[in-house]
Amino acid sequence: MKALILSAGFGTRLLPYTKKIPKPLFTIMSKSVLEHVIKTLVDNGCEQILINTHHLHNQIQSFVNQVKYNNVKIQTIYESVILDTGGAIANAKPFLKDHSFFVINSDIISSVDLNKVYEFHKKSNTLATLVLHDYDRFNKIKIDNQGYVQNFDSKKNGLAFTGIQVLSPQIYDYFPDKKIFSSIEVYKRIALEKKVSSYVEENIFWSDIGTQDAYSITSLQILSAAQFKIKLNKIKEIQIDKLAGDGSDRNWYRAGYGELSYIISDHGICMPNSIELSQINAFIHIGNYLFSKQIPVPRILNHDLLSGMVIIEDLGDVNLKILIKQKNNDLFTVKLYKKVIDYLIDFSCKGFQGFKKEWTCQTETYSKKLIIEKECQYFWEAFIKGYLKRDLSFQGFLDEFNHIADHALKNGFTGLMHRDLQSRNIMIKKDQPFFIDFQSARQGPLQYDLASLLIDPYVHLNDQIKKNLLQYTTKKLKLTPKDTLKFLDCYHYCCLTRNLQILGAFSYLSLIKKKKNFEHYIPNAVNSLKNIIKGLDTDKLPKLSKLVKTI
Repeated sequence: MKALILSAGFGTRLLPYTKKIPKPLFTIMSKSVLEHVIKTLVDNGCEQILINTHHLHNQIQSFVNQVKYNNVKIQTIYESVILDTGGAIANAKPFLKDHSFFVINSDIISSVDLNKVYEFHKKSNTLATLVLHDYDRFNKIKIDNQGYVQNFDSKKNGLAFTGIQVLSPQIYDYFPDKKIFSSIEVYKRIALEKKVSSYVEENIFWSDIGTQDAYSITSLQILSAAQFKIKLNKIKEIQIDKLAGDGSDRNWYRAGYGELSYIISDHGICMPNSIELSQINAFIHIGNYLFSKQIPVPRILNHDLLSGMVIIEDLGDVNLKILIKQKNNDLFTVKLYKKVIDYLIDFSCKGFQGFKKEWTCQTETYSKKLIIEKECQYFWEAFIKGYLKRDLSFQGFLDEFNHIADHALKNGFTGLMHRDLQSRNIMIKKDQPFFIDFQSARQGPLQYDLASLLIDPYVHLNDQIKKNLLQYTTKKLKLTPKDTLKFLDCYHYCCLTRNLQILGAFSYLSLIKKKKNFEHYIPNAVNSLKNIIKGLDTDKLPKLSKLVKTI
């Protein structure tokens, strides 16, 4: 058995990503789609595989050089100009002219039984057998009651071509005398003589990766099927629900099958050297590391880097914010927050031991530069100038922001910092807190995460509870009275930097990302900022103190 895999195209529907990676090398389950197609052919007895190439052909050639199957010959045929489907088949005639052969698109994943198709064709006494199925979006091929293809432009009652076909070598006698042409040109002519048969599949899985949406959903489906340990033709039984998003650009899904369910985090297509790739790598490396340290995070089960899909343990739908609102009980709140703080200390201390800085996706540490640019200036540009429409100079306040940054780092209890430890990033499952969204973790003061937790505008803890939890933390850390004062000084400045970041983020998300639900929390964050400023040495922050009073 021989096969030609069509792989020369530009993949224009997947631009701009296909400028760097040819579509056949896009990955599913960390293996290229081309590799999936090759393996399917080999598993069905194919002994010689040809791959036509043009766009980014060197990458495909490099891939083929690394693919090894016993007793299977795999080679490429380079086209200096794209010959279209018919021209590609004609160009491969020296290799395929002796026996019936497959022609398969390189961008499809399916559960079609190729052996059955091949045997069907050999008995059909036709020149071409096209594998068809019912796929409403592409249903254009009309067949008669004997299964012969009648036309390729049916307005109704048509079927869709799967991109899988078997051809007899005699078909070459019907090819036109030109280099570039579509195979459909030939099929339309010989269909009039009942020389094109159909092999109609039902209840199969079939998907192409021709567009970004198609690629993403295919990756998600197959990753889920692998985790549920089910065959491709059972994928339609998986229930996939999109979950409510948060402030990030990621999409979240829940995949369910029977009594099992998993969560899929979709980071979007992650090209080499992109921000998205650094973020997904951080999520995977840091998540696996924290799980190995027995810090409560969801277990990462599988992933595909290029499609940006990560499948993780399902922790349910109840986060800290939801549970606190449901219970509405101060005693319960304090007890649960103490448990969270216990795990926060583990996150900081145990998580720091053996943590590798190269896992981080932004900066390796919580630094002065980060505070000035990502918190103070973010607050200024997004909130003061963007949201409040105040035309004020950041430079005029820079001395005070430098003072804030210095004191947010001075006397820091250094460990591993989560960076966004608020109530919506803490899931509760069976009374157990779990930290999520840890991909921004880096070296930094524990006080910053504690500040994120206690001044969280989603929950709005009262002052007495915050005081109680602060005392609990310093006792848990076994700090001396002198060290406690230093710890608290850093904590209060971390409250300020965190609050600046919160107002910057809420303003940006509301105005730029049009996520208006975040605007609801801005008044809480403004009141928090005013209270924090009052508790600091306002002589050191005269301009900012005066400005905040006017908000």
